[in-house]
Amino acid sequence: MSFRDPADPERHEIRADLTWLLSRWGCIFGAGCHGIVAGRAGDGCCSHGAFFSDAADEARVRAAASELTPELWARHGLRGMVANDELDGEKARRTRTLGGVCVFANPPGFPGGAGCALHALALATGRNPLETKPDVCWQLPIRRLEEYDDTGVLVTTLTEYDRPGWGEGGADLHWWCTESPEAHTRPAALYREAAAELTALIGEPGYAELARLCAQREGRLLAVHPATAAAGAAAARTAGTGESPQGLQREI
Repeated sequence: MSFRDPADPERHEIRADLTWLLSRWGCIFGAGCHGIVAGRAGDGCCSHGAFFSDAADEARVRAAASELTPELWARHGLRGMVANDELDGEKARRTRTLGGVCVFANPPGFPGGAGCALHALALATGRNPLETKPDVCWQLPIRRLEEYDDTGVLVTTLTEYDRPGWGEGGADLHWWCTESPEAHTRPAALYREAAAELTALIGEPGYAELARLCAQREGRLLAVHPATAAAGAAAARTAGTGESPQGLQREI
């Protein structure tokens, strides 16, 4: 689906992968996630640290980290939270890893709760996690691609961060949630569940139009996400009805 951004219709076009945004995907960290590294399910997708999108992203995360307390962060007081690395052949910076996991990942059994300390900070202070976590962490597995067309119009594409999206490294992931029916069990479509994230990616006017157009197509989508369809079929078998739940059916 393609539409012009109401905030800048002359210079910005938004393209949306409906199969993905109308899927029932949802993060299942700590609730069945297998992890991207074999034998480390408790790490979820935090095993390799997070590459910062730019200097502003790093500065925002550093500011959030300064607010962390021993109750929220297992490694409170750690020095050297950021490491120099290389991404796609270029110098890049990311969160440091210790013991095979991001320094901000609290281990299972931590009194303050397992998972991202920056996420916990946001919840404890009444903020959305996208305000405290690295960009890549709150965006995944939504993928935003941006390029200019031949007329100078900025084209933003919202799609799924699937295995191929990682390049050669995608094949090495032990498990990836977007392709697993186990992670496609949300009661509402992704475009509703991820309203805050999508708004941050394309702005309020853009999201309002995206939501309106997606709502028109719910229940009428021919190309249902394979994992969502599989999850619906499994739920139907469990219920003994032999029919797909409302919203997961294919109809014209």
